[in-house]
Amino acid sequence: MKTPLTLLLLATPILAEGPYPVDPASRRQPTVPAGKTTSHEFKSTKTYPGATYRYWIHTPANHDPSKTAALMVFLDGGSYVNEGGPSKATIVLDNLIAKGEMPPTIGLFIDPGVVPAANENAQPRFNRSYEYDNMSADYSTFLIDEILPLISKSHNISQNPDHRGICGASSGAIAAFNVAWQRPDAFRRVYSMIGTYVGLRGGDEFATLIRKTEPKPLRIFLQDGNKDLDIYCGDWWVANQSVLSALKFSGYPVEHAWGEGAHSHQHGGAILPQALRWLWKDWRTPLTKTTPDGRNRAKEFLIPGEEWQVVSTGHGFTEGPVTAPDGSVYFTDIPNRKIHHIAPDGTVSTFLENSRNTNGLAFGPDGRLYGCRSGSAEIVSWNLSDKSEKIHASNIKANDLVVAHDGTIYTTEPHTRSVWVIPPGAEKQLGTDRCNGVNGITLTPDQTRLDIADPNGRYIWSAFRKSDGLLENVQPYHHLHLPPADPDPRSRADGLKTTSDGWLLVATAMGIQIFDQPGRVNLILPLPHGHRPPSNLCLAGPELDTLYVTAGNSVLKRKTRFKGLHPWQPPVNPPKPGL
Repeated sequence: MKTPLTLLLLATPILAEGPYPVDPASRRQPTVPAGKTTSHEFKSTKTYPGATYRYWIHTPANHDPSKTAALMVFLDGGSYVNEGGPSKATIVLDNLIAKGEMPPTIGLFIDPGVVPAANENAQPRFNRSYEYDNMSADYSTFLIDEILPLISKSHNISQNPDHRGICGASSGAIAAFNVAWQRPDAFRRVYSMIGTYVGLRGGDEFATLIRKTEPKPLRIFLQDGNKDLDIYCGDWWVANQSVLSALKFSGYPVEHAWGEGAHSHQHGGAILPQALRWLWKDWRTPLTKTTPDGRNRAKEFLIPGEEWQVVSTGHGFTEGPVTAPDGSVYFTDIPNRKIHHIAPDGTVSTFLENSRNTNGLAFGPDGRLYGCRSGSAEIVSWNLSDKSEKIHASNIKANDLVVAHDGTIYTTEPHTRSVWVIPPGAEKQLGTDRCNGVNGITLTPDQTRLDIADPNGRYIWSAFRKSDGLLENVQPYHHLHLPPADPDPRSRADGLKTTSDGWLLVATAMGIQIFDQPGRVNLILPLPHGHRPPSNLCLAGPELDTLYVTAGNSVLKRKTRFKGLHPWQPPVNPPKPGL
């Protein structure tokens, strides 16, 4: 079966260029014994049901199978494993390993999947672009959860992500980068040849996401030529330069080699030894998230060495984290009908045994804990000392709420897409039903406006408070990033909180998206792999600088440079933002 560089190129001739100088590592050396390459087939039943795969495993000569080996994966593996092709990857691996320029490394060469044709008069389904150009985590899941366990049965592969690299060309290049981007807990070294960072399936977003996302512990080598493709979905040459610029901006250890070639393996294959030497240089030294010259905003907002920690887990579904006056945290477990308390010393206890499916929480200026009790369709509050209860509004299936310094309650009701206003001692009044959807809600630091999360779209809505507490000038304002290639394309924006100097933090499908006052995402904080997307958040602790996040069955925390605030306290005027 023929292995195309890319389905796109079936109608586009691949132009040869060169010749390039031949690195001695690309030739068989008489003193270096050849490793062993075996061929295999696999049929996926999980990530890509029905797809069949060819793959090859290359084991270096004289490798002791009892000792752990590093791993180097090559996508479009058939073109790399071919010793008569431009890359000659098995020869390069043998020579670099023999000279100690790479650790002992198992090579995995894998082709994209093909779903066989239904009959002899039908076409198979070629999965290459679907698997490789896709911006989702699907291919990393396939590789890590289906293929690696299979080859680990016969090969002792390192579990250290620093000791795992991945390489690809064209669509295989963006796939290689995306595997490491999605799963830096599994792969951290990337060689990208003539990468397809263009608008085939959303790859044109990568340059922006690299700039805006908290840096990951990756090491990347980029290659491209100035005669690369320039077609309907983008300009490969320009896109690769944009990715390089973004990686440098965010402080990644990155190297590149630009040539004058077209869309082919000629240049990238010729410099494969150079790229692998650089990728694996000082491989015993752990990779870190950033270099000192990075300008990603994580440097301003986060503290080096302060990572996510699990505070509490094993719950049904956590929601509604809110900061108490003493800096401690209360949160809800909706399906288990409980409200829990995280004390200043980190101890987790149960505040309320039967919350009747309470969701969002807030504190008021009266010191009471307010909640959206969906089980009874009421807004209630509790006294912290004796847990005595007070009902503030009925017949409202609320999701989240915030209480202003004057005691006015603002709450969202998703099924009616409404924001309700409950003045102290008065009946509820409709604030707005103009939003396309409603979920989380918070006040700006000066308390003149409300920010309202719309989980169904890509905006946080902004509303002005009138003198009577009602709302006006309601409009979509903050522009969210949407999860690329996710089967659920919504932002799933949920809980949100503001800092004392005006930053807005929003829990979304992509992680915590952090906005400046004019409504632009400056940084995205993904949660560690294995946790569900965040549902809500708050800034707590003695200095209100520890970010607490509810995520599925767990609560996580991370110390930051943010400074939170209590909405029930008097308003503060944040600095005027850059426009």
